[in-house]
Amino acid sequence: MHLSDHPTLNPINLPRTLAARVPHKALRDRWNRLRFGPDAPLSDECIFVPPLEVRYVYKARGTSDAPSFQRRHSGLVAGGDWDLSRAPIPDLRATRVVYDHFVRGLSWEETGVYDYHLAHIAKKGISEGARSREEVVARYEALDRVYEEAQRTGRLRPRRDLPARFRREHGGIFIHVARDGEPLRSGGGRHRFAIARILGLATVPAQLGVIHPEAVRAGHLDRLRRPS
Repeated sequence: MHLSDHPTLNPINLPRTLAARVPHKALRDRWNRLRFGPDAPLSDECIFVPPLEVRYVYKARGTSDAPSFQRRHSGLVAGGDWDLSRAPIPDLRATRVVYDHFVRGLSWEETGVYDYHLAHIAKKGISEGARSREEVVARYEALDRVYEEAQRTGRLRPRRDLPARFRREHGGIFIHVARDGEPLRSGGGRHRFAIARILGLATVPAQLGVIHPEAVRAGHLDRLRRPS
């Protein structure tokens, strides 16, 4: 076994493995298989959603009916009415920045996104993982490459095909699945999701978030596992 093929088992990635709750997720996968059989939902698994058909975001309210779900909850099968707490996709800052850059032709600096992150770094020392202007610039230069490749190929690559892969689709566009199969956007992957919508991509890879048991039983997950 090569550790490069199993990043979560590499000792150098131990802090990240623990932060991502990988041991908990492995136990969740076992429990899901006991409940739903061999095709049960997997934590961090890759699903495919049509970005232009995603209409809602999940609206967390911090209550038992609409709890706050994070990436660590990926693959959780949760009943109840949480999936009814939804709202139309809002006009997010990340969406406006991506539109201004790729459609209107503004430089990243002209969009104001550098100033936004640098202000956060000045106050808190970090902004969405970046700790310096150089790291902020590198992040948005990487988005230029993502856009150029997606425009050329008509697709976004799944995380498993990227050099920085970690575990399945961990770190990808984060999507919960409601009882009727409706994909609900959540935090994570905002810029890539905006790029996919601008380019009108047919489907995009996404990290499975929380899924309603009725969606599993109705076969919606099977459909979302297919790239097209």
